[in-house]
Amino acid sequence: MKTKILSIPEFSRYLNVDGLKSDELHIVDFQDKKDIRQKSDPVTIDFYLLAIKPPMEVKFVSYPLLEDQSDSSYMYVDCPQNTLEWEIAPPFSGLCIMINAKYLERYAKDYSFVHYNNHEALFLTKDEETILWDLFRKANNEFQKEHYSRTVIISYVNLILTYVKDFYDRQFDTRSTIYHKVIDEFYKNLENYFRENENIAGLPSVAFFAQKSNLSPNYFGDLIKHFTGKSPLDHIHDHVVKLAKDKLKNTTLSVSEISYSLGFDYPNYFARFFRKKTGLSPKVFRNQ
Repeated sequence: MKTKILSIPEFSRYLNVDGLKSDELHIVDFQDKKDIRQKSDPVTIDFYLLAIKPPMEVKFVSYPLLEDQSDSSYMYVDCPQNTLEWEIAPPFSGLCIMINAKYLERYAKDYSFVHYNNHEALFLTKDEETILWDLFRKANNEFQKEHYSRTVIISYVNLILTYVKDFYDRQFDTRSTIYHKVIDEFYKNLENYFRENENIAGLPSVAFFAQKSNLSPNYFGDLIKHFTGKSPLDHIHDHVVKLAKDKLKNTTLSVSEISYSLGFDYPNYFARFFRKKTGLSPKVFRNQ
């Protein structure tokens, strides 16, 4: 069965919120809404959604790593094609901005966090709370005017996104103990992938390792790069080169056998990959 993708009007009706002024922009103050849908199975949206909430009142079905931050306000950003599910305990509060994708594409392309699709929330410090609550309220105050300015609201949204980028970097640093565990697990899972699979079906993807950490690929990628300086894909490729060099130096396996053992479908793909990473063909490397 094909999943229905909800527009802003459809999602608003699904939430049981009224006051829709436009099909392309809507802001909800949950404190004024008494009949919000409290629990939802997965639904998919076709717009950008920015939400800020006071200390934890939502139970996310898949919620990684951040359970101990229930005393902080938090926010999250969802992009078109993201799937949401939730369970809300009253009383309701918080602010939510829904905005058509065409108005944010120019800004959102610069921010990987808009593609976090596992609700990796941003938990706010007191100073960050002050800044973001103020911007959300200013956007909502503008929206409440009879003749509001969409340009002004989009400017507030862009400023929110700019701050959020810096605040996610701060969150990585302040939660380094937990995130270093994620990095350690990534290295272990990377080694185990090649050690435990006798018949490897292709090179592992970033999404494969992100799923093992219960994180979205974009959040996982930002986390790994923040702490190591290299993307997960670079780590995967470096590990493959290391294994290839070891097999070329210390085994009598043919280049074709080595390529298949590392998950390459075709030996010529492996040869091009190895040359790109080392500057040498596998045969030249072996002969040296």
